[in-house]
Amino acid sequence: MAEDRPARPSDIARAALEAARAASAARPAPTRRRVAGPRRTWTGPRPGDDDPQPLARLVDSLVSTQDWTEQTRVGAVFGRWSALVGPDIAAHCRPETLTEGELLVVAESTAWATQLRLLAPTILARLRAQVGGDVVTRLRVVGPTAPSWKKGPRSVRGRGPRDTYG
Repeated sequence: MAEDRPARPSDIARAALEAARAASAARPAPTRRRVAGPRRTWTGPRPGDDDPQPLARLVDSLVSTQDWTEQTRVGAVFGRWSALVGPDIAAHCRPETLTEGELLVVAESTAWATQLRLLAPTILARLRAQVGGDVVTRLRVVGPTAPSWKKGPRSVRGRGPRDTYG
């Protein structure tokens, strides 16, 4: 009588489960495979080269192996400008370029440019102490620049707007 009724979904699932268990039991037990690469040796109490490292240590080793120390010093001048010269001075000026040891600093006004020229030895001493003595050797301070008449779609050669008055 059980043969006359149709198979229920639970009977089909039970039969599939039994077949999967039988196939799994017939399969040999897996063996542990070794990962490709050199065999691991114990390094002792200190972390080895293949152990996880702090990011700062990895960056320092990359900088030293690639010989990027000079570029990181130059980047430190621009990236840490506020910390190097102080927030009061950094609020009124910004470093523009650094070529051959000469740092060009643009001040927001002519009064600040004058003050920075007077503070140049102090700023240079701070830069030498915190970044290194050979990165910045001279400090050139300039004030804001006046607008140029030589740009725009309606510019013409000559004296500019002054030549229309006479």
